[in-house]
Amino acid sequence: MDTTPITINAHIAATLDKVWAFYTKPEHITQWNFADDSWHCPSAKNDLRKGGKYLARMEAKDGSFGFDFEAVYDEVIPEEKMVFTLEDGRKTAVLFEESNAETKVTITFDAEKENSLEMQKNGWQAILNNFKKYTESH
Repeated sequence: MDTTPITINAHIAATLDKVWAFYTKPEHITQWNFADDSWHCPSAKNDLRKGGKYLARMEAKDGSFGFDFEAVYDEVIPEEKMVFTLEDGRKTAVLFEESNAETKVTITFDAEKENSLEMQKNGWQAILNNFKKYTESH
């Protein structure tokens, strides 16, 4: 697949174990997995193991649009990294690094062809920023 990788990151003022739990547990995923307040994530399932499936429902709050974000895990190393393949074959890697009472989350994902690279980067970064805000405030 001919794709362009995009990398984003955030430094979260929380321990690695908390960041991992908030990033991977469905009860937390539904609280942060959207780019802005006009969207929400009403449901999430996460079978966090090689071959396991991730599924998050993402919807506009006004009901005008929604989609399922689905992936299958290729590799899972708890509190270190996860690599998964999206439904359309694109790859994503999420790395977790703890240092000095904060955790850096770095996501590298293959871009899709429908939207500009800048729009994709900004959208994924907005979701990661929402994750940071949620994790640091709970």
